[in-house]
Amino acid sequence: MRDLFEEMFENQPLDPTEAARRNMRPSLRSRFYQAATVTEGAAGFDVLLDGRPVRTPARHPLAAPVRPLAEAIAAEWGDQEKVIDPAAMPLTRLANSIIDGVVPSPGPVAAEIEKYLGTDLLFYRAANPEGLRARQAEHWDPIVAWAADTLGARFVLAEGIIHVEQPQHAIAAARGAIPAGANAEEAWRLGALNTATSLTGSALLALALAAGRLSADEAWAAAHVDEDWNMSFWGRDEIVLQSRAYRFAELRAAATVLDSLR
Repeated sequence: MRDLFEEMFENQPLDPTEAARRNMRPSLRSRFYQAATVTEGAAGFDVLLDGRPVRTPARHPLAAPVRPLAEAIAAEWGDQEKVIDPAAMPLTRLANSIIDGVVPSPGPVAAEIEKYLGTDLLFYRAANPEGLRARQAEHWDPIVAWAADTLGARFVLAEGIIHVEQPQHAIAAARGAIPAGANAEEAWRLGALNTATSLTGSALLALALAAGRLSADEAWAAAHVDEDWNMSFWGRDEIVLQSRAYRFAELRAAATVLDSLR
């Protein structure tokens, strides 16, 4: 079964357009199992196909630290019908990346999230038009205030795109909310937080999602204020919206992990 899962899930494209292109090819594997189930094992709660363990591309057990999360992964396998489509399994893909990449080496992942704190999306506001400024303030100001009040991280806002150096004490305070990945649950939180950060372009939105301050829908809307504003004037871009739908599924998978471990 090793070759099967390596072929299906290893090196899955991060770009949605490339993912769609690859998945147009007649290379999807037929569903070969009757049932996807969960059982408690040495690595947590293992996902089984007809009683046989599933393994990640690096040959680790596909196992989650809590049962509800493992059951959600198993449900993705159960939802596959005639073929197994990795593009329709964002939670499994995220689980693979966490198990194979984050668990053995959490430090660089935490450092990557921390980098966003110096240039977060929420810090840079439009000079005009007024309607866009108001929409940014509506979605972003409450999260900036939450970071100050809850995390003790008081950041500086700027107009335009010129870089503004953020206070080190603010970055340090927000960094304290990033999991270190010292155990399995922390590593899963860290991996999900990293995914949410990269998808939204904002560590603050990701941290608010992790804390339950924002839902996945709210975080996604906040991350796309500028894009939605432009589409309201210039019309919908179907290619962009298809890409967004793919990435939103990734964010919902990250939110599932964070909700399960909160």
